[in-house]
Amino acid sequence: MRRLLALLLLLLCSNASAHEVRPGYLEIKSAGSNGDSSPVIYDVLWKVPVKGPVKLVLSVMLPEDCKARAPVSSQVIDAARIERWQVSCDGDIAGGIVSIDGLQNTITDVLLRLQHAGGSSETVRLTPTQASYEVQGEQAMSEVAITYLILGVEHILLGIDHLLFVFALLLIVAGWRRLVATITAFTVAHSITLVSATLGWVQVPQQPVEAVIALSILFLATEIVHGLRGRPALTARQPWIVAFVFGLLHGFGFAGALAEVGLPQQAIPLALLFFNVGVELGQLVFVAAVLLLGQLLRSIGSMPLRQGQFVASYVIGGLAAMWTIERVAGYWT
Repeated sequence: MRRLLALLLLLLCSNASAHEVRPGYLEIKSAGSNGDSSPVIYDVLWKVPVKGPVKLVLSVMLPEDCKARAPVSSQVIDAARIERWQVSCDGDIAGGIVSIDGLQNTITDVLLRLQHAGGSSETVRLTPTQASYEVQGEQAMSEVAITYLILGVEHILLGIDHLLFVFALLLIVAGWRRLVATITAFTVAHSITLVSATLGWVQVPQQPVEAVIALSILFLATEIVHGLRGRPALTARQPWIVAFVFGLLHGFGFAGALAEVGLPQQAIPLALLFFNVGVELGQLVFVAAVLLLGQLLRSIGSMPLRQGQFVASYVIGGLAAMWTIERVAGYWT
């Protein structure tokens, strides 16, 4: 299993900077009206990924009876261009079409969240093959479940830091029973904090959490090296304890991503459940892919095991150190 390393790490490293395939985010939120016959005001938030000077050429298309009330304000934050403006519409936009012009020419998705005046909401994914959506007014429970399930899968598979943590655990833990116990501990822990933070029971600042998540990966990289040098440390002896403790932190990271999307008020438990299920499915897919790739590389006789593990530990540690510095610097700036 452990012979996988060079190829999989190369894939992870290449994805680590692939901001151009991150999903965009469009939020349309009712701000009310001045009377029964007055236009309905909506606040619009449009977040689209950028990479250096390169940005996706995408335009938000709202229903025809919606008119802008003021100039668009725009700023770039954390590798994303964020635009805000207000529109006035002749009544509720239920039945209208919202679309993203130019999305069909990309390989990214856009998450669309609509918040209606009555408190109901809709959350859907717009894709290159389905770049428009007819506003329903209230979303069916099945659509909520499917949307948040896919969001959970996408979040874990695009979350390179979370995957790298799991990958490092796979390099340290030997034996199927210990591996199952370790992955289960990680799953239980991040499920606890995901639910607690999302429902508002626990509040933790997101930026320090992201920095500590990077430190957790750096810690596992050093644990790999200790094991290779004949000094097995805590993770090798009691991997489920380490997985559980750091899993609590990773759960806060998942909750931060979910907070950006929000939960439909009419189906909070359902959306939260299926987001968590999606995270677990994505994690299982990753673990299965690692194990299968390891079997393949073992059969063809790739690089020596010890050499591959050393390469992996230093690549993991280097990435984690870089992320730690970036996140700490971003917190203080």
